[in-house]
Amino acid sequence: MAPTPAEQRKVLGASFMGTAIEWYDFFIYGSAAALIFGPQFFPSEDPIAGTLAAFATFAVGFIARPIGGLAAGHFGDQIGRKKMLLITMLVMGGATVGIGLLPNFETIGVWAPILLVVLRFIQGLGVGGEWGGAVLMAVEYAPRNRRALFGAFPQMGLPVGIIVSNLVFILVTATLAPEAFQAWGWRVPFLLSALLIVVALYLRFKVEDSPVFQQTQEKDQVHRFPLGELLRHHGGTTVLAGLASAASPAIGYLYSVYMLSYGTEALGLPQPTMLWLIVGGAGIHLATVLLGAVLADRFRQKPVFVAGAALVVLGAFPFFWLVDTAQPVLILLGFGLVLLAQSLMAGPQAALVAELFPANIRYSGASTAYQIGSIVGGGFAPLIATSLYASFGASWPISLYILALGALALVTILPLKVGRFDASWESSR
Repeated sequence: MAPTPAEQRKVLGASFMGTAIEWYDFFIYGSAAALIFGPQFFPSEDPIAGTLAAFATFAVGFIARPIGGLAAGHFGDQIGRKKMLLITMLVMGGATVGIGLLPNFETIGVWAPILLVVLRFIQGLGVGGEWGGAVLMAVEYAPRNRRALFGAFPQMGLPVGIIVSNLVFILVTATLAPEAFQAWGWRVPFLLSALLIVVALYLRFKVEDSPVFQQTQEKDQVHRFPLGELLRHHGGTTVLAGLASAASPAIGYLYSVYMLSYGTEALGLPQPTMLWLIVGGAGIHLATVLLGAVLADRFRQKPVFVAGAALVVLGAFPFFWLVDTAQPVLILLGFGLVLLAQSLMAGPQAALVAELFPANIRYSGASTAYQIGSIVGGGFAPLIATSLYASFGASWPISLYILALGALALVTILPLKVGRFDASWESSR
């Protein structure tokens, strides 16, 4: 039985809000890594060394994400999308609040950075299992001709998470003296997560599991070991989809995380200016992800994704030419250019990846592919960009890095056969 419009709206709301809160948790760590974690947890006479260490812990979350994605995918294909989404929300929220309560290096010495890394790893586990379940709940509730649009709702949670996390940091830094912010104010955004998690759990408890998964259960098609089935019969597809997905998160983290330190340290712009520019970029991101999804439902996912990857290649150098002017209007224009390219990939991505796998291993396939992309192109992007700038003292190597990721997306998306499992998808409903 097809889901009603009311059920679809409820699922879209829960997917969007839950993912936005998860990304809020994930991105407040990125903002804190750029602004405060260096002196708090990695004290050093060299500010760049402290920033590198803080970004390295940011990358730890991406090492954990594939593990979280594999585990959530395996159990999500066995016990359901909804149950795993509730678990990932609790894991993510608990780790975020833990960071807000963590004593710094001055208080407990070397245990401070060790515990920070552990909590960041747990954050990575939570968000690693989130994406696959959230997009499948949305896409598997969608009409066939609106899968990209439904799948874009969890994708839009990412820029919303960026907007809210940066607005919270703007508010905290604007209302507190610098000494108060360093002493305790930076903890406030992390502790606020406790309230947001309650909202997300309430929304997710109210929705039924995916009708596709329910049909898979009724037809006794649930695999005992879905990950093994995925690796045996769909390993090549998973790797290609993962590599094709690398450019999109890399661009997202470069503008939302790395640009905060680059703008303040390399360009000499005030911290509030960069925070507001990132919020403005996230607003552009929100609109362009929706545009990418609408175009994908109109012209199919793969051609729109290819157009986005090509635009990444063409726009890699103009992006930094605009940013390096240190003029806020031109920086925002540069953000708009690179985020349009990114969104033409991110808009179709959820539906595109979901359609590569049959229903009974779809959570495993989507999560594994997405997390391959996140670790290849996402978490290490700020660290790589910081290292490149420290080594060369110029932005052109970072542009070359972005260009290479766009080229990788082009090369790996072309062989993929999107929509192979449309028939089994429809019959499972």
